[in-house]
Amino acid sequence: MFKCHVCNSEESHTEYVNEIFQIEGKFYLVENIPAEVCSRCGEEVFSRETTEKIRVMLHGETKPIKSIAVDVFSYPSPAKAS
Repeated sequence: MFKCHVCNSEESHTEYVNEIFQIEGKFYLVENIPAEVCSRCGEEVFSRETTEKIRVMLHGETKPIKSIAVDVFSYPSPAKAS
């Protein structure tokens, strides 16, 4: 039974989501991940099986299906703000 660890709702639905993982300073986008999504707050939860498949994918010998360039911005610290 689903129970959201953020808002305690027991209502959820299955969606396919995209998630970005950062490993040793490098970013990886994994698309179409099956997740239980809280119907109240939108928190995404992956099953242990799904989490393990992602881990093996990112740390194993699976090759990415494509690469993309990403623009990077840095939010200004208070000392640098004008």
